[in-house]
Amino acid sequence: MRARRLNEFLPPGGEPGQVILEVDNIHLAFAGLKALDGVSFQVHTNELFAIIGPNGAGKTCILNCISGVYHPQQGTVRFEGRTLPGMRPDRIANLGIARTFQNIELFPQMTVLDNLMLGRHNHLNYGTLASLVRVGKASREEARNREVVEGLVEFLQLQAVRKSYVMMLPYGLQKRVELGRALAMAPRLLLLDEPVAGMNLEETEDMARFINDIRWELGIGIILVEHEMRMVMDLADTVLALDFGHPIAQGTPVEIQNNPDVIRAYLGEEHGTAETGETGEEP
Repeated sequence: MRARRLNEFLPPGGEPGQVILEVDNIHLAFAGLKALDGVSFQVHTNELFAIIGPNGAGKTCILNCISGVYHPQQGTVRFEGRTLPGMRPDRIANLGIARTFQNIELFPQMTVLDNLMLGRHNHLNYGTLASLVRVGKASREEARNREVVEGLVEFLQLQAVRKSYVMMLPYGLQKRVELGRALAMAPRLLLLDEPVAGMNLEETEDMARFINDIRWELGIGIILVEHEMRMVMDLADTVLALDFGHPIAQGTPVEIQNNPDVIRAYLGEEHGTAETGETGEEP
């Protein structure tokens, strides 16, 4: 019921298995320091693609290259066939890419509903004069977009706090509101930057459930950057592991969990050897 209500307003997704994002051999450096070194991958419709790696591995840099915050010095990014590097972030957002951030970027002195309505700004189809008098087309557009927001409130189970000021909400609910604001943009690709960072177990489980619902009920592709490995391994279809900006492995969660290069990157050579049961001695 809740998904059907939203799907009346969200754009239709592509065919299952269709490539929606291509990242091709991107390189990014700051003052000679390599942040990304030859990163390539594809994301498909309805896929949850996770990016993992130690702190400083370049995970957020990839999201910034996709969303237009950074421009890679080499390589390219294509979304539904359109080349993104060189586009302004607002144009990329209008194409159908939305994101959340590591740190909450809401307006704390506004209500949940008002914060979600801000995510609909690129769907408000009326001019300045109409907005001042708030009649006719402006009134109809406001009502139409308010209905989308109310659907998101229901979808994310925010009914009890819909008119509360964001600054009064617990941290976990604020993160959920930020997720809702990104969804209000009606994206076809959602970039989630550590959505459960700082959450307790119950909040993490709730967020994991909503992420899964977004993927399957709304048909939105997701790129997830996260340190919570249990959630990543439970939800992801494909995992890309980075170390110092360099891709060291890509595959299913099971393949990544058993990859010795990934184990070494996370735990170090000594722990990685112990984990895989190797002694380094001849039998």
